[in-house]
Amino acid sequence: MKFPIIAYGDPVLRRKATAIEPDEYPHIKELVENMFETMYGAHGVGLAAPQVGLSMRLFVIDASTFGDDDPSLKDFKKAFINANILDETGDEWAFNEGCLSIPEIREDVYRKPVVTLSYYDEDWKHHEETFKGMAARVIQHEYDHIEGKLFTDKLSPLRKRMIEKKLNDISKGIVDVDYKMKFPAAKKGR
Repeated sequence: MKFPIIAYGDPVLRRKATAIEPDEYPHIKELVENMFETMYGAHGVGLAAPQVGLSMRLFVIDASTFGDDDPSLKDFKKAFINANILDETGDEWAFNEGCLSIPEIREDVYRKPVVTLSYYDEDWKHHEETFKGMAARVIQHEYDHIEGKLFTDKLSPLRKRMIEKKLNDISKGIVDVDYKMKFPAAKKGR
């Protein structure tokens, strides 16, 4: 089942998501599957639960599209539950990022190249792993979502002012997307 993606401006994207327990979410595998389906339908490489209106510490990533440039990502498809960043290291590097909740806007964002993460998979197995390069970047982007942050928060004040109208238009539904979205400030009957 594909969920509508929550657009910029919705308060759920600004809330720090809550941890979940296995007994309170027995159908986690179904939710993970639906999130992957939603992400693929929107041509994304990552999707966090707040982006589908669920304020929980869950995100999914399929970075296999970067496999040509980085063979270690050829089969990189994972779910991350109750993730916690333990360490971020290295010199920050820029990459042009976008977001399914903020369509049609792409900006250079600086992030550390190495991240160590503690998380559970959809079988509730605990992992502590270190990720590098593009995998680290996508994880950091999605992790920001469960912390109530967006990639636009990392932009300079000048860049933010330059895209302010576009951001306001997105929240009103004045944007062209080929996937279903929910717009917080859209006028009814549009």
